[in-house]
Amino acid sequence: METSTGSVAAIPATPSTTAAGPAASAPAASAPAGPPSVHVRAVITWLAIFPLVALGMTVIGPISDGWPPVLRAFALTLVVVPLAVYLVVPQLLRGYGALRRRNARSRSNA
Repeated sequence: METSTGSVAAIPATPSTTAAGPAASAPAASAPAGPPSVHVRAVITWLAIFPLVALGMTVIGPISDGWPPVLRAFALTLVVVPLAVYLVVPQLLRGYGALRRRNARSRSNA
């Protein structure tokens, strides 16, 4: 559906319009609702970035001693950002989700 300004209007998903049907839209009883807060995501991102930057600085330090600081930062972020985005942060978020589910289960059993 297109609006008068040419942008596409969002159609709210209802159980009848989702591909998986009504059973898939019901939340699991033991799973906490929603994604982690922005504060939790910030901490998780920092926990991923800090060790990668520290390790990266240690590794490239000897070979980049004479490089300008901007070039050192470019080389470091060229490696650290993809590692963090594609490998480390998803693993940390998975672990955080498992921890939340385990805590929710233990609270519901108590």
